[in-house]
Amino acid sequence: MTDVLGAVWGLVATPLSYGFMQQALLVAVMTGAVCAVLSCYLVLKGWSLMGDAVSHAVLPGLVLAHVLGLPLAIGAFAAGLFCAVSTGYLKENSRVKEDTVMGIVFSGMFGLGLVLFTKVETDQHLLHVLFGNMLGVTARDLVETAIVAGLTLIVVLARRRDLLLYCFDPSHARAVGLRVEWLHYGLLVLLSLTIVASLKAVGVILVVAMLVAPGATAYLLTRRFDRMLLLAVAVAVTSSVLGTIVSYHINGSTGPCIVLIQAGLFALSLLWDQTVRRRSAAPQAGAPAAGA
Repeated sequence: MTDVLGAVWGLVATPLSYGFMQQALLVAVMTGAVCAVLSCYLVLKGWSLMGDAVSHAVLPGLVLAHVLGLPLAIGAFAAGLFCAVSTGYLKENSRVKEDTVMGIVFSGMFGLGLVLFTKVETDQHLLHVLFGNMLGVTARDLVETAIVAGLTLIVVLARRRDLLLYCFDPSHARAVGLRVEWLHYGLLVLLSLTIVASLKAVGVILVVAMLVAPGATAYLLTRRFDRMLLLAVAVAVTSSVLGTIVSYHINGSTGPCIVLIQAGLFALSLLWDQTVRRRSAAPQAGAPAAGA
């Protein structure tokens, strides 16, 4: 038993003996936690595609921020917020459904970003923008991620009940006096901030999985929203730690490893949910048959 524990400890301690792995683990845990909290609201609201839209739409903002000499986080946040607001405007002023509008807006902005990226000389690598570069984060990136993630978590947790009521029943939220429009655009701002905080870790594309998988996994395991938040954070943090360690030992990309583990945990939760449903649907032993 001692030999087994020693071997397990060696698998964990060896990668964490390097400074860049420690920074990668910290940024993975921070982004995973904030994405998990927000993913619960996105899953409940049915806005999973909105996360996909905003994450892809930040690409032109990154390029323009580089051209103007601004921090990349500012450009990404502005582009993501523009995508979210324009999607809401088009939905309210056209007969096109929301998912269609989101598909048009984010694909158009993503295409614009790709064109700008090929025309502007930059030291940024396209693959790092799309898929992240968690092992290459600097101390400055770590501080920026901590500030954005911490601010987002504070706002979400402070207004969690109002956001929950808005996501569950907007009409009731309006009836009790809540400013539904403020909650709507406030949630979009928080979504943009979360994506900005996650760019360094998993990039534009993989952030979608981190914004959906933890909340979807927790949704299958509980019916209480408070427990859903805790389970989502637990899933995200666990997958972040395991993904970072596994990526070191298999010499793989850290972000995709984290996402794969999250997908595996979702599959396990789905099997658990189906098993519970079958047991609850099966007639109890000794119960009289229907119509007896």
